[in-house]
Amino acid sequence: MEDNRIGRRTVLRTAGALAAATAVTGCGTLMGSGESRGSSGGGSKKGLVVSNSGGAYNDALTKAVYEPFTKETGIQVTTVNYQSAQIIAQVRQGRPQVDLMDNTLLIFQKMARLECLEAVDHDRLKNVKGAGIAEHNLPEHAVGKNVWASLMAYRTDSLKRAPKGWADFWNTHSFAGQRSLQSAEADYPELEFALLADGVPLDKLYPLDLDRAFASMSRIRGEVKKFWNTGALPAVLLGRKEVVMTSLWSGRADELIKQGQPIAYQWNGARRLTNGWGIPKGADNTDAAYKLIDFSLRPEVQAAFAKVFPQGPVVPAATKLLSDDVLATLPTSPENLKSGFDTDVAWWDENLEAVTKRWREWADA
Repeated sequence: MEDNRIGRRTVLRTAGALAAATAVTGCGTLMGSGESRGSSGGGSKKGLVVSNSGGAYNDALTKAVYEPFTKETGIQVTTVNYQSAQIIAQVRQGRPQVDLMDNTLLIFQKMARLECLEAVDHDRLKNVKGAGIAEHNLPEHAVGKNVWASLMAYRTDSLKRAPKGWADFWNTHSFAGQRSLQSAEADYPELEFALLADGVPLDKLYPLDLDRAFASMSRIRGEVKKFWNTGALPAVLLGRKEVVMTSLWSGRADELIKQGQPIAYQWNGARRLTNGWGIPKGADNTDAAYKLIDFSLRPEVQAAFAKVFPQGPVVPAATKLLSDDVLATLPTSPENLKSGFDTDVAWWDENLEAVTKRWREWADA
């Protein structure tokens, strides 16, 4: 996914752009000798150019991360909104226009495979050492920083009892009413939910059994009013009482809940994915990039961001700085960590194209 749960663009559109941008070679093969421009440290300029998805996400980062970082270091942060395919094209030309990228680890998995990212020297990040960050959030070419989730939301006034998980979502007899699920046009399909509903344990999901997943999807299809294709739509459907249950991105129903609408989340079986930092191959200002990455991983900075945007810290110590009310809304709270699962980005990177093709054939049948 290119965007961050509020105003998100889709990873599927990006996948096509990435394919076009790298149809002949990966990024690294067009860098001449293979040495990255600015790889010696890139301290030649004071400012730092960061690409993120913009909107409310950028506003929250500016308040919680960028402005405090500039105040402490004197390094000015300029933000731009580039798709990863644009940055890939820049790297292939040997002229990346950003020093640091903020995107999902799924996008970085793809870019690393295409040799478009610098390997991260985790030893340069003092706030990583001993911080207890999960290993999957520290891949070779990226650093995880905040976690969002896809999960279930439901109307408490339309159901006799609260659904406990995806098996209840699939149980149209005991939990009657129209549902909504995510379309492949919004994000990669929610096949994990279909497998959980069919009895697959959380720790046995990957590699996904596609035949079993699509068979499970077919069983619920008649009760799905809409396969939503924009991040805002599931909350709209819930608010209008057009559906009694839906999948959605974490935080999307918060405003309705604040307004007093009878809506609640169910975190059991939530699918987590991490946003993080990646340094484009050949970036100019890697010294400043490392400083910002390290700053963003301080527990107090992680907590400050979680207070203004509904994504969870990757640093466990940050959760101790948050109130119970805030923790209840975050995928990485100690309680919610127990009941969800982390997306296998390597599996999705390898299988996304084939799964998307199969989804479209299934949806059109």
